[in-house]
Amino acid sequence: MTRARLHHTGISALISAPSTPPTTLPLSRILAGYNPRRYFDSRKHGELVASLRLRGMLQPILVRPARDADDRYLIVAGGRRYRAALEAFGPDGEIPVVIREMTDQEALEAAIDENDVRDDASETEQADAAVRVLAACRDDRAEAARRLGWSKTKLDRRLALAGLCEPVKLALDERRIKVGHAELLAAVPADKQEKALETIIASGLDVGKTRDLLMRVTQSLADACFDKKECTTCPFNSAAQRALFETHIDEGHCTNAGCFELKSQTAEMIRFEVEECAAKVARATGAPDDDHGEDADDPDDVGDDDEHDDAIDGSTPRSSHLSLDDGAATKPTGNRPPAGIAPIRGSGAKTQAQKTTDIARSIANRTREVREAAWRTALARALAANSANAHIAILVAAMTGTLCEIKAETLKARAGLLVGTSFPELDFSAKIIAIRELPDAQAMTILSAIGAAYAKDVASFDHVADLAQAFDVDLRATWHVDKGFLEHFSKDELSFIARECGLVPHMGEKAFARLLGSKKNDLVAGMLNALGFAWAGRLPGAMTLDGQYGPPPTAAAREAQASIPQMAA
Repeated sequence: MTRARLHHTGISALISAPSTPPTTLPLSRILAGYNPRRYFDSRKHGELVASLRLRGMLQPILVRPARDADDRYLIVAGGRRYRAALEAFGPDGEIPVVIREMTDQEALEAAIDENDVRDDASETEQADAAVRVLAACRDDRAEAARRLGWSKTKLDRRLALAGLCEPVKLALDERRIKVGHAELLAAVPADKQEKALETIIASGLDVGKTRDLLMRVTQSLADACFDKKECTTCPFNSAAQRALFETHIDEGHCTNAGCFELKSQTAEMIRFEVEECAAKVARATGAPDDDHGEDADDPDDVGDDDEHDDAIDGSTPRSSHLSLDDGAATKPTGNRPPAGIAPIRGSGAKTQAQKTTDIARSIANRTREVREAAWRTALARALAANSANAHIAILVAAMTGTLCEIKAETLKARAGLLVGTSFPELDFSAKIIAIRELPDAQAMTILSAIGAAYAKDVASFDHVADLAQAFDVDLRATWHVDKGFLEHFSKDELSFIARECGLVPHMGEKAFARLLGSKKNDLVAGMLNALGFAWAGRLPGAMTLDGQYGPPPTAAAREAQASIPQMAA
């Protein structure tokens, strides 16, 4: 016999084989304790009342002394008989009881066992009971399953049903819907379940037709335009339901239309802002374009002159580990410069190191706005996916007086999506009530949205950089070197980036020199499509927070990063 079954049997013995003889107590001294029952069949209740009036109560109920009420007792098992006895005999009537000293936990488990074994409780009653036991076990699911005498699968299924709204739970208790209906509705946000329930009952939809109905209102994750990492552990991902229930919609779908729409809007907004920043940088810097031939007057088309040779000879420094002591022209909104360079002093011909410093400074100037936009995007997505970090960011912002920098319309325009469609029309007091009644999961989503909005709107980029470093945000998750990025730069700057990111050593000096002699659009294409070279994970120094080139992460680092969402879940 398994340990869980032994525990289960022990609880049954505690109820059914009392070691102390029964006595009688007036009903007025008996108080209702915790009862997993949510629904009592009126027909069965009437039959029990008639039986008690005819024969009296033949089997005692189990009670325990109430700690905070002198001379009072709490029911552990026998709640249905107690309710019927009150109707049959009145509060002055006496019934047989067995009095037992029990802890809160023992009483909880005994009450659950009484309903689970002797008269099968409904699935929602078991779900509510499972939530209580899991809380008593400090979220240890293995221990909760052992105490309940359930398999882990049964516990997981019941906990999934605990998120059903009250009308759906009642409909299942009363058997107006089937378990399959409830399992399908468990995959729908709580604020949408009641309306779906009304449709199911009014139209008399069976489980199969309910499934078809829900399939029509879900969103295909394959078509999503946003990062789906956080979706892997989301309860509204149909894959989670498939793992739990026999009745489920097709895998690969999102059943939370509001969340899907918000993420899609955010992704589109971010994409638009990044493109706008890139276009603005291109217009502001007047990035040269060599596509129209090798004009001798074009400073970027240097051909085979001495400066060109200097750009590829072995004396050129191969990294951008440069001093962050640049002038105001290279600084972003805050006080933290990007890959800044120490100012050049003295006169006379520039050394190769000075030329390299000038090129690095030029790259930093060209990328400042793109860099800031990219890091704001990365931080916004990181906070949107981690409500705990978003909470910290919001508290810091509030305590530093910068929370007010979130634009009024940023969240106001999405309030109906985040809270509820009727929320924008409510008066302020009603909005307080609506926020207070939010499920924890939805409240966490709103916190994440506020954190993401702060990352996008806060004036000082220093704050963005500090939060990104504090939360180990990796820019590689949202940004990478591409054609649009490289086209902003002159040939000397492209040569610097190629050397910094390891492309020149990979190709060899002579092969890269030949590529550098081609038109700029061919140079960009050749850099992006170099055989055997991957740009993924390579961050030019001008795009990092400290001005240091960011090499691709190691395999161990990639595995550690991939495990973060699972650990957070």
